[in-house]
Amino acid sequence: MKSNTDLKDIANLFLKLGVIGFGGPAAHIAMMQEEVVTKRKWLTEQHFLDLIGATNLIPGPNSTEMAIHVGHEKAGWKGLIIAGLCFILPAVLITGIFAWLYKLYGQLPEVQPFVYGIKPAIIAIILGAVYPLAKKSLKSLQLVVIGVLVLACSLLSFNEIYLMFGAGIIALLLTSFKNNKNTNGFLPFPLLQVASTTLISATNVNLFWIFLKIGAVLYGSGYVLFAFLDTALVSAGLLSRQQLIDAIAVGQFTPGPVFSSVTFIGYQINGLTGAIVSTIAIFLPSFVFVALLNPLVKKMRNSKLFSAFLDAVNVASVAIIVSVCFSMGKDTITDWRTIAIAVLSIILTFGYKKINSAFIVLGGSLLGYLLTLI
Repeated sequence: MKSNTDLKDIANLFLKLGVIGFGGPAAHIAMMQEEVVTKRKWLTEQHFLDLIGATNLIPGPNSTEMAIHVGHEKAGWKGLIIAGLCFILPAVLITGIFAWLYKLYGQLPEVQPFVYGIKPAIIAIILGAVYPLAKKSLKSLQLVVIGVLVLACSLLSFNEIYLMFGAGIIALLLTSFKNNKNTNGFLPFPLLQVASTTLISATNVNLFWIFLKIGAVLYGSGYVLFAFLDTALVSAGLLSRQQLIDAIAVGQFTPGPVFSSVTFIGYQINGLTGAIVSTIAIFLPSFVFVALLNPLVKKMRNSKLFSAFLDAVNVASVAIIVSVCFSMGKDTITDWRTIAIAVLSIILTFGYKKINSAFIVLGGSLLGYLLTLI
């Protein structure tokens, strides 16, 4: 039986990560890796990698699902709920405040100078976390080749979920042939299909079903979320495209999961109750999927065939994180100021490993603000 101390530790950790978790899923996972593997030793590096691979195989926000996985590993179903809620709550509250101000004044407050310095610092944190994960995941020449191929395809904008399943299935088949076994016992994971929904009115019931559906089928980044929301809400006349762009912007520059954009959208459509209903609906599938998937991860690791599948998915996950990091760098490191912040953050991340990533994020933000004054 898990103690209340475990639950308190989980709550404290994920509330903190929810407050300082700028930079998107790759950065969130990097911070979790530092906290739960390096500092607290709650999970081994291998098991943490396996959970990253598992979150990439199911729909929903990866970093939120990682938080839920970690909570489940530490304290069972109570830990699962507390970790997920504590990670989501800060983002939802902050986004809710922005939603209220936006509805009141019709525009967002000026935060760009602070975001300017956060992004280069975040890249250093991601690189610092992905390095040990890459060393752990590249166990053989076969996995190195798979990793390089996935990285190349990811940089060419191939769909992430195809790369994940493709890498896993290739490794599974190769291992099967090596062991002279057939794969008759292999059952592919069911693929969820998106059913199109025609919205009749902007009621909370409609909002709940719209966002429940999106939470249950959406793979990928905030840009994929943007496309789903554009189809479901803008095309139906429930939201203007400018409101949607502003909602995604809020999700990007506030800490925590970008799915908190939905809180902003729900508030614009139907006030406080709309925000609450929309938020519950989009995150609910993640809790259900992780609860169902978590017990299977260790079973997969104990099977030779599925272990090969998991190893390849882990390598693909690392390759995609590297690809995300490259894309972020290309978009954000554009002048001498951002280069200086990125270099300094990398030196601190790799040279002084005991420095908490929160200080690097906050330092990058402050430095970005000060340098824009020059």
